[in-house]
Amino acid sequence: MLRAGGILKLAALVFAFLLAVFLAFQLLEINLDFILSILSSKSLPGNEGPTKPVRYKCGLSKACPFGHFAFKMASGAASVVGPRVCLEDKLLMSGVKNNVGRGINIALVNGKTGELAKTGFFDMWAGDVAPLIKFLKEIEDGTVVMMASFDDPSTKLNDEARKLISDLGSSAVSNLGFRDNWVFVGGKGIKTKSPFEQHIKNSAETNKFEGWPEVLEMEGCIPQRQD
Repeated sequence: MLRAGGILKLAALVFAFLLAVFLAFQLLEINLDFILSILSSKSLPGNEGPTKPVRYKCGLSKACPFGHFAFKMASGAASVVGPRVCLEDKLLMSGVKNNVGRGINIALVNGKTGELAKTGFFDMWAGDVAPLIKFLKEIEDGTVVMMASFDDPSTKLNDEARKLISDLGSSAVSNLGFRDNWVFVGGKGIKTKSPFEQHIKNSAETNKFEGWPEVLEMEGCIPQRQD
């Protein structure tokens, strides 16, 4: 028979063994959790660092489908800030480029390649409508025509000029009035009215600026000419 002292020693050894086993399992579990956490952090793309927001051409809200030109444009702001026209991430007209002015601002773009062909601005307050009419008549078939107002686009605008712009696909030009804001994308040879047009009337009740309506912004995807 074991003596009392022997029993106590045996119990102490068993207790020490069980404690060692318990601690070993605890340490193994901690290490396993740590390893798994490292592996998970490496596999998750969201933990690779802050991701930059996706930017589309001209700052559009989404990408255009294949075979389309991305565009974004804005009318002028009162008589202070000129209009801005962007196509395929290229700034075609703006105050920074120093190629905008009071009246109607126009950018002509090759409908197949998207390359800028010509720009011009025509003062419809103190200028002459004849240069605008000449400019419109010389536009070649298949050309994308982008127009934006600045200050006053209509005082000198006569019926002939309105008809030429209407033939480019505009629905609003016939009602364009003094200090209205207007943006439009059409084309020479278009058979239907363009879906790319916005117009806001100059009204003391709704004007954002004193004497002028708010700025108009428009974006979209212009189908590329295929023929």
